[in-house]
Amino acid sequence: AIKDKENIIIYGDADLDGVSSVIILKESIKTLGGEISALYFPDRETEGYGITETGLKFLGNKAPALLIAIDCGISNFKEVVLAKKLGFEVIIVDHHEILDKLPRARIIVDPKQKGDKTSFKKLAAVGLAFKLSLVLLKDKMTAALRNNFLELVAIATIADSMPREGENEIFIEEGLSSLAKTWRPGLKAFLENREIKEYPHLPQKISKMISILNVRDVKIRLPAAFRLLASIDYNSAKKLVVELLEKNKIKKEKMSVIQAEVENRIAKKAEPFVFEVDPDFELNLLGAVASYLCQKYGKPVFLGKKMGKIIHGSIRSPSSINVVDLMHHCQKLLLTYGGHPQAAGFRLKSENLDKFKSCLTKQLTNR
Repeated sequence: AIKDKENIIIYGDADLDGVSSVIILKESIKTLGGEISALYFPDRETEGYGITETGLKFLGNKAPALLIAIDCGISNFKEVVLAKKLGFEVIIVDHHEILDKLPRARIIVDPKQKGDKTSFKKLAAVGLAFKLSLVLLKDKMTAALRNNFLELVAIATIADSMPREGENEIFIEEGLSSLAKTWRPGLKAFLENREIKEYPHLPQKISKMISILNVRDVKIRLPAAFRLLASIDYNSAKKLVVELLEKNKIKKEKMSVIQAEVENRIAKKAEPFVFEVDPDFELNLLGAVASYLCQKYGKPVFLGKKMGKIIHGSIRSPSSINVVDLMHHCQKLLLTYGGHPQAAGFRLKSENLDKFKSCLTKQLTNR
């Protein structure tokens, strides 16, 4: 595609893992002399997760094109068929759990697919993007570029809660050791910010950085994390860090409201899971709130936002329960589902909510 000057589109999830993966692929393709025709991050609040019909139709005027889906796509069976009809050749680079089948993409890179001989299968999408960049760039991968990419790999791998073992541990150690002398303006702006400097230890700085980069702030269809980490101007990056710090305080307040509301509702319930839905919940905050409640109560937490006749939800689960497998047994009631064993998402029709909860109760009771 690069050699033939074809249109190339990178379609990534809007979380920190997806954003960092998109940046690595974008900069790798640029280093090889390729041009990116478009970048696309689906808006979870309005479109849902993964490759969406809305996204494909928005990008339709770029076809024919190579569409690379990163950190999403492995459960988008219908959407990949639609993408091919619209004139896109699809490559999926994903690290999420494989469901019953694979999408009909031209190439699928996912270490969890059947027949994959990769020894380490717990990479974040950003780890896959980095390994892909090594293959693509070969001797054009300079030491400086490698370190720069690994800084993103380290932060995004931690943000996506991947286990710190195997290649993940190597990437995190190398990336964090390079961070102090980073030349990426967005990261420099963070580390030199007065509020971040107050934290004495690097893990605290990273944790704060991740929290801020997960603030929902979309402009010109690009999430704040992308605008900051891909920035080439230090002064504009510096201003954006200050803006995000303020927005992060508002985000924490909103999360506290949702937490209190959910805890109030479940106080008199004795179910084997937490499952609460509300049209006023902010979808982008549900994963973080579910994570907190899961740690506190030690059981799976399903939080959903009702949007018309559809419920979009996030799930967090203790290590003893694989929620993707759990939903697999209830899949007839779901529109879509997928993710990691301990962190996943789903979409279902509101009319099927009670049936879905009953199915989950049955599955958990029988285990």
